[in-house]
Amino acid sequence: MRVAAELLPAGMANDRLGKFGVWLPHPMATPDGVRELEQLGYGAIWLGSSPAADWDGYEALLSASESITIGTSIVNVWASPAEESARTFHRLEDRYPGRFLLGIGAGHREQNDGYTKPFDALVNYLDELDEAGVPKERRALAALGPKVAELARDRTAGALPYLTTPDHTAALRTLLGPDTLIATEHKIVLDADPERARTIGRDYTRFYLTLSNYANNLRRSGFGPEELEGPGSDRLVDALILHGTPDRILDAATAHLRAGGDHVALQVVGGDHLQALRTLAPLLTAHAN
Repeated sequence: MRVAAELLPAGMANDRLGKFGVWLPHPMATPDGVRELEQLGYGAIWLGSSPAADWDGYEALLSASESITIGTSIVNVWASPAEESARTFHRLEDRYPGRFLLGIGAGHREQNDGYTKPFDALVNYLDELDEAGVPKERRALAALGPKVAELARDRTAGALPYLTTPDHTAALRTLLGPDTLIATEHKIVLDADPERARTIGRDYTRFYLTLSNYANNLRRSGFGPEELEGPGSDRLVDALILHGTPDRILDAATAHLRAGGDHVALQVVGGDHLQALRTLAPLLTAHAN
């Protein structure tokens, strides 16, 4: 018998995610792929690239699988009204109890029209979700800086950091205490050639360094202005894009867990993401057990 996650203590609800999940741009998530990732032992699929709250693909992914959590990473508060998010949550909860986690965030000043006072926008969004009966334990916030991280602690299950390092995870754990979920995304390139892997990685870091919230967080994390110029320094790319052999990827990914994180969502960049995740799965499963 499946027990609805809102009836579980927060820590038990977080355990549903397992130690490792997969972050995918939502257009790349297919029912067959989700079914295989569940069979490989991944605990959650995080749907990125700002899926709409009323995206019509959620049911297909949940119906193709049995127990894996489907989470949004993230629904953008400027693009999807809270009432739509609440309707989607309740619809999915009715059909697939305990398996959908609503991740929300405030997007980027450089990309979203009407972007003003993002903290206030998040507070208002959470107020509306409260009124619509979306449980605190079934939602999470994209959180980088301390103010939004504390909001995630106080009003949701926890934080969904993106483009961060294990040192950031450790700082979040100190700030948030022992019981708040920290589910961290991290990009990987399964390639033992460091120069080739960095070239692939820079295709991704170049874009993110143009977004002020990520650049500001990396400055707080100790990266200097010269390291954030252009596509980023080698040290920055190596920190943000895990690369190497499967054993090296495992060690680097689990650094977030050793730093106090609960869950690591792996985003494969460059190449066949399913093949890379198949290769890593036995090592990750052995570690998680």
